[in-house]
Amino acid sequence: KTTFGWHFLTAGASAGEPVLFVTFSESEQQLRENAQKSGFNLAGVDFLDLSPSSRFFTHAESYDIFAADEVEREPTTQHLVDAIDRIKPRRVFIDSMTHLRYLSADAFQFRKQVLSFLRYLTDHKATVVFSSEMGPEAPDEDLRFLSDGVIEFALESNNRSVMVIKYRGSDFRGMHHSMRLNGHGIEVFPRLLPETHGKPFSPDPLHFGIPRLDELMHGGIERGTCSIISGPSGVGKTTLGLQFMKEAASRGERSVVFVFEERIDTLLQRCRNINIPVDEMLERGTLALRQVEALKFTPDEFANLVRAEIEQHNAGIVMVDSVRGYQLSVRGQDLITHLHALCKYLQNMGVTTLLINEVESILEFTVSELGISYLADNVLFLRYIEVEIQHRLELRKAIGVLKKRLSDFEKDVREFAITSRGVMIGDAIPNLRGILSGVPHASGMASTL
Repeated sequence: KTTFGWHFLTAGASAGEPVLFVTFSESEQQLRENAQKSGFNLAGVDFLDLSPSSRFFTHAESYDIFAADEVEREPTTQHLVDAIDRIKPRRVFIDSMTHLRYLSADAFQFRKQVLSFLRYLTDHKATVVFSSEMGPEAPDEDLRFLSDGVIEFALESNNRSVMVIKYRGSDFRGMHHSMRLNGHGIEVFPRLLPETHGKPFSPDPLHFGIPRLDELMHGGIERGTCSIISGPSGVGKTTLGLQFMKEAASRGERSVVFVFEERIDTLLQRCRNINIPVDEMLERGTLALRQVEALKFTPDEFANLVRAEIEQHNAGIVMVDSVRGYQLSVRGQDLITHLHALCKYLQNMGVTTLLINEVESILEFTVSELGISYLADNVLFLRYIEVEIQHRLELRKAIGVLKKRLSDFEKDVREFAITSRGVMIGDAIPNLRGILSGVPHASGMASTL
């Protein structure tokens, strides 16, 4: 709360306005030291320090006959009046208004005193921001009622958030927005609202650059669509997405991969081994790899990273690798709500989105256990299959299309392999059984690659 007050006052001081910080708790020296550590320039900020000094403790300055409100209210009021008359501030920050509650005999007197105090400041052309120490023993509903605006800060599970509760005469986004304290004070990451963003684009088909795969999808993936690439661990989901980006790079289009799980140097080495010229793509700026630590970023912060790639660096393709990693950043919040907002924003901006989704079981046909398949315009599935050749079982991979909103697609399932030459797609697998029952197998199959 105090840091917010610093933003309010220093913004006014930098514009040449007289500003005043009224403190009832921390001393001026402590406040100055903490503000400087946060990078605030205090030039032009005046203080009225009404915090108790050490003399109160060492000289046992207590009140045995009269109550504190009877002794301290008048001198406190006089100090405030003198400071306002002397400085004539245009901005005042009071930290915190809760202190005045203890200088009032009852709730009625407190409310009357606060209301008259605020009116006195506004009559002197001051804009006032004050903090309140909300808690079970000191609720502040009365202060909220008296205020024109209410901003609430929260700290839960090491995640800070800010929410506008009230703002007279204006609309506002009434939801929690992530915030972070850093060396520059408060940084706020507003919740992403897809409907406020968008630009015209043409949903042209974008090829994978593999004829048999483009044939399977009747031309490829349309621009501005969201696609889920689903399959168990190690089947080649990320590689398939990077193949799509390799083809985009040949057109000069920029792609970005947000990597939640795999180390980027491991990803780079894999690409080099399978004929994806990742170093050249990075050098030309047609590919960006962004390592994301899910436990460090909130969904709002991650959305801010994505927006920077789209709006500042003109990325046309975004891959989230993977949805499971992104789920960690949600930390108990509604995964679908945040992912829905992100995907709709990308669609509105004409960005082609690839969501890498890992399914846990290799014995069950599932697109996603997370309930996100409705977001997808396209669903590609990769599966392991058992192939019996001369009484010997081999484990191979297969690819198919389950959904495509903007066009038809081939319904067969084809062999899929990752080789030193890159991604290879075969013909339709003959005699394939059990895809939907969970144990796909084929007999007497020769490779179609």
